[in-house]
Amino acid sequence: MLVGVGLGPGSPDLLTLRAVEVLKESKRVYVPGKLAYELVKPYRDAIILDFPMIHNKCELERIWEKNARIIGEDARDGIVSFALIGDPNFFSTFTHLKRKIVELYPGIVIDTVPGVSSITAFASRAGVEVDSSFEVSDGSDARSKIVMKVRKPREVVESLKKDGYTEFVLFKNLFMRDEAIYRSDLPDRVGYLSILYAKKGDKP
Repeated sequence: MLVGVGLGPGSPDLLTLRAVEVLKESKRVYVPGKLAYELVKPYRDAIILDFPMIHNKCELERIWEKNARIIGEDARDGIVSFALIGDPNFFSTFTHLKRKIVELYPGIVIDTVPGVSSITAFASRAGVEVDSSFEVSDGSDARSKIVMKVRKPREVVESLKKDGYTEFVLFKNLFMRDEAIYRSDLPDRVGYLSILYAKKGDKP
């Protein structure tokens, strides 16, 4: 099993209790650099893997595959963690690593532990109040949308389909005892603590 562990924005006291727990449970921990290594160090020894910041796609694919094979072989037996700054699902090295491992080792179970992302960390540091819809971008085309407080999910889905969205996942009461996740047959109504993830179809 492989677990992507979010370490937060860089401060040791912003690691979650769950992140620390998983690090301690893992038979081995990998990190993508020195900053992550220092955050993990109080809890576990870690192995640094090289993920250089380059733009050559062929070379990047080679590096991702090399590191995926190192981690994938290890993750066949027991829990292996890949711990990184921020959140493993947002603009993260882990997303590329996960893609390669799914391709090379389809039998390995992959999970993530959310971390405090730069998106929420900056607002806290800057004292910014975000109380209306906002956009986050890394300069690429927007192909996903997250809609919060979705009380009537079917109505929202029908509206999003008109804008080219084709994949939908509804989350109700995330990380609570009565958590529910819907990928099809969405209910007509849900409560206040609900989130809808929508994605546009892949480009031809």
